[in-house]
Amino acid sequence: MDIEPYENHNFNGPKSKKPRLWSYLLVGLVGAVIGGLLTATVVPQIIIGRMDALQISVPSSMAALGGENSYSSLRSAGYVPSGDPWQVVVDAAENVSPAVVGIVNSRALYDILGREYVRDTSGSGVIITSDGYIVTNNHVVSGDSRKLAVLLADGRTMDAKIVGTDPATDLAVVKIEGSGFPTAVFGDSDSLKPGQLAIAIGNPLGMEFNRSVTVGVISGLDRVLRIGDGYMRLIQTDAVINPGNSGGPLINGDAQVIGLNSAKLDVPAVEGMGFAIPSNQVKRIVTEIMETGKVRRAFAGLSLMDRTEAKLYKPNLKIDRGIYVYDVVSGGPASKAGVRKGDAIIEFGGRTVNDLATFVALISEQSPGDSVKVKVLRDGQELGFDVTLIEAPSDNR
Repeated sequence: MDIEPYENHNFNGPKSKKPRLWSYLLVGLVGAVIGGLLTATVVPQIIIGRMDALQISVPSSMAALGGENSYSSLRSAGYVPSGDPWQVVVDAAENVSPAVVGIVNSRALYDILGREYVRDTSGSGVIITSDGYIVTNNHVVSGDSRKLAVLLADGRTMDAKIVGTDPATDLAVVKIEGSGFPTAVFGDSDSLKPGQLAIAIGNPLGMEFNRSVTVGVISGLDRVLRIGDGYMRLIQTDAVINPGNSGGPLINGDAQVIGLNSAKLDVPAVEGMGFAIPSNQVKRIVTEIMETGKVRRAFAGLSLMDRTEAKLYKPNLKIDRGIYVYDVVSGGPASKAGVRKGDAIIEFGGRTVNDLATFVALISEQSPGDSVKVKVLRDGQELGFDVTLIEAPSDNR
């Protein structure tokens, strides 16, 4: 059944007289006066009452600030955001950017006819001492270099020399002459957690885009990948890293260098997977290069296989974790400690080992003379040994 609007119904009965215009005006005026009085008296009391109720629910930590709950007090306690939420990125970038440099490597190359020509390639670097020592990637300065130039944040261009390189970790140290250079501060990469702020600074695609800042998070830790001539545990980040960013810093919100940008996963349909060498590894390698011009490798005296390879070598072998020891150097560090042929290494330095790449990465972080706890499986039992590493012979480096 259709129902028409109320005003269209026809009711029988006597018709009322139409009110005059002044009656409407009088009713409207009285209503406005009453409404104004209610607004001025009743509504503020309601608001005040609600504010009192809200103040009761203020956390005790805020009340502990003492005095009135001023905006500055609340902000310092972390309850009120301080303006631009990206200000921490701005501050960190401004702090570190003066220590970020561009590095141009003029390399000698040869065409198919053997004719020489020079090609410039560029990367990034970080000043680590006020007298001009700079850390970068080895691949930035490698090759038949005819000239190495460093572009500073203040616009100066200076000649540089290579102090030392370490292809196994893709690190290098170069030096410019002078003093009073701005420097970066290194943080502790072992304390990082996934989800923390990560800021990359560098020179993507050359000096035209110098000291570009990209922001992301720590996406993952202990990513074992092949870098340079060996394997390394790397920091994964989704902060954009492009060609030319190599050697630039990955920093945290406290303006500390937590890694050295080194690579990105360049695979179709994959985005946001960049990698940096952890700062603790960088500090160790750079210190050795600055002190001796080279890096000494640690040696345990072990010949190892992944489980899959070991089972091909010994089909009846029963091993479900760790890596297989198929030989031990007689009189070497592992042999002296008690590790035997046929053992399966399941931990090295307190870290789980399930593949050869991880073991190579972990031992590359050690120095000759370090004592490392090695845990093995032998006949179904877990055994622990303290292995004192020595310097690797030249043919094992």
